[in-house]
Amino acid sequence: MKLKSPWLLAVIVVVAIVLDQWIKLLVESDLVMHERVDLLPFLALYRTYNTGVAFSMFSSVGDKGLIVLSLVVIAFVLYLAARSTPQQWLARAGFALIVGGAVGNLIDRAVYGHVIDYILFHTPVWSFAVFNLADAFITVGAGLVLIDEFLAWRRGTETARSGD
Repeated sequence: MKLKSPWLLAVIVVVAIVLDQWIKLLVESDLVMHERVDLLPFLALYRTYNTGVAFSMFSSVGDKGLIVLSLVVIAFVLYLAARSTPQQWLARAGFALIVGGAVGNLIDRAVYGHVIDYILFHTPVWSFAVFNLADAFITVGAGLVLIDEFLAWRRGTETARSGD
């Protein structure tokens, strides 16, 4: 599978944004703030707001600062995506997911002044930070980029060995 078409990447970005925003709209209209709704023994819905970035970092920067930071990150990821080759289809899909997730959270920040989070992994004695689908897109996208880089490195070392 080759992601040569920028249109396919744009579709991934748009689908990620639309899906993220649709779910956040449902969360805002149907979930009570700070009230846990267990789905599985380790997974719950829990509506809360994040005024920072991951793990509420940089919340002291303020909305405008975080919007600027988000735009810089999005521009940098788009730059990296533009420099990627068609053979780096995994990285390209990752970059599209990162941009889609970042734009989804940027919309929240610009419209509401915070990001809407609602996914909670937990055990009886531990819980992970509450996050949202856009955060998951960003994380999976970063993972795909790292896997692509690792595979490229492996191909490079195998090529170097076969040349010896």
